[in-house]
Amino acid sequence: MNYQKITPISIADGIGCRVVLWVSGCDHHCPGCHNPDTHDPTSGYLFDEEAENRLFELLQPNYIAGITFSGGDPLYFSNLETVTRLVKRIKTELPEKDIWVYTGYLFEQVQHLELIQYIDVLVDGEYEQEKRCVGQFYGSTNQRIIFLKDLEGLRHD
Repeated sequence: MNYQKITPISIADGIGCRVVLWVSGCDHHCPGCHNPDTHDPTSGYLFDEEAENRLFELLQPNYIAGITFSGGDPLYFSNLETVTRLVKRIKTELPEKDIWVYTGYLFEQVQHLELIQYIDVLVDGEYEQEKRCVGQFYGSTNQRIIFLKDLEGLRHD
C-alpha cells in the first residue's frame, strides 16, 4: 500500500484531535474530489515499517482521540489488506483510540468486510460536488456518518 501523508494532528477529520493516514488508490474518481492526487495507487510513498512505527508513535499521546483513514480510499482493493491489519493492531495495542474510515463505497457494499468489526465510525458514499457541504465531517450531504460503536466508552479525560 502507498500513502500520500500522515497528518499528526487534525480536528477536521473526525471528533477530537486525530492522526490521519491519507492512503493512495481510489477508483471512484469523483468530480471535484478534494484529493485527486491520491487516486493513483502507486503515487506517494510505500507504507513501510518506518511509516507504521511513526503512525503508532503519533497515536500515543492522551490528547489524541484516535485515527482517521482517508485518501484516496482506504477500502480500495490494494489498500484493504494493510488497512485491515492496521485497524486490528490499533484495537489490540491502543483500544482506547477510536477509528474513523472514509470511503466512497456505501456501508451496504462493505459491511461484510472484516475491518468493519474493528472500526468505530464509517463515513460512506462518493463525494457529489453538487451536494458539497462545508463544516461537517463529510464533503457532501449524500455521505453518511455511521457510528458503528458507542464512542462514549472510548473517551478519557
